[in-house]
Amino acid sequence: MKTFRRHIVKLSFLMLFALFFQGLAQEKEAVELPEYSKYKDLGTKTWINTYGNIRISKRLFWDAQTHLRLFETEATPFFGQVAQVYNRHAIGYIHSKYFNVRLGGVLRLNFNTDETSTDRNLVPEWRIWHQYQFAQSLASMMIYHRIRIEHRWTQSFVENSEYIFRNRWRYMFRMKIPLNDHKLKPKTLYVAPEAELIMQSGKAVVDSPMEDLRLTTTLGYILTPRLTVAAGAMYSQGQDLKNGGYYKQSWAMRFHVYFSPDFRKVKNKLPEIHLTD
Repeated sequence: MKTFRRHIVKLSFLMLFALFFQGLAQEKEAVELPEYSKYKDLGTKTWINTYGNIRISKRLFWDAQTHLRLFETEATPFFGQVAQVYNRHAIGYIHSKYFNVRLGGVLRLNFNTDETSTDRNLVPEWRIWHQYQFAQSLASMMIYHRIRIEHRWTQSFVENSEYIFRNRWRYMFRMKIPLNDHKLKPKTLYVAPEAELIMQSGKAVVDSPMEDLRLTTTLGYILTPRLTVAAGAMYSQGQDLKNGGYYKQSWAMRFHVYFSPDFRKVKNKLPEIHLTD
């Protein structure tokens, strides 16, 4: 089993880097970069997320996620206006309590948050995504490595604009540390620091391969074997797609609900692996 996991890890990283550099090697258009890197004004956001992990069989589960993301207005930080609504779904396969994979699609509704814009207010974004998650225990904590690859079709708010295809390459490192107990179980408070790097490639990506770097700390509470709530703060920064010399940055408040119904006739216990992040 250990040999199998090592082969999976090697295959995933080889595929990730091969496709990434292939995307960077595509023909580039000239972009006028600033003399020095420049940061845009800091923005504030609020993310409200639900993660459903619905068991279908011993090995299969349905990953059902919905996300509501708000972006500041000039008068109201954090909770200003609706920016995106996500519907992310996938069918997952549990190889073991330390490794699972999933494949599915995303429909993201993007709202125009530019209060001075006269363009369209809403455009859809489509994605196909696959994910490979590895878990390991260390003393009383759990450590997670997540590789997520997304193939996305995006469109600007300009009327009749064409879709742009890009690939996203995401790696997240996460820890889950119990605070009031020696293991993760109901009535346990935990802290979960994480870091995620999101790279991108495609014809539209000329000099902006780093889409986002996210640094997050979350405080969670396990209510029952099937229900957990959490909240935290995230700082992120990344290159502007049109000009990689400019960096966008933001602070976000994040609120999560994790639920994992299991209608099979098995013992009702806390899942041994955190499948839904």
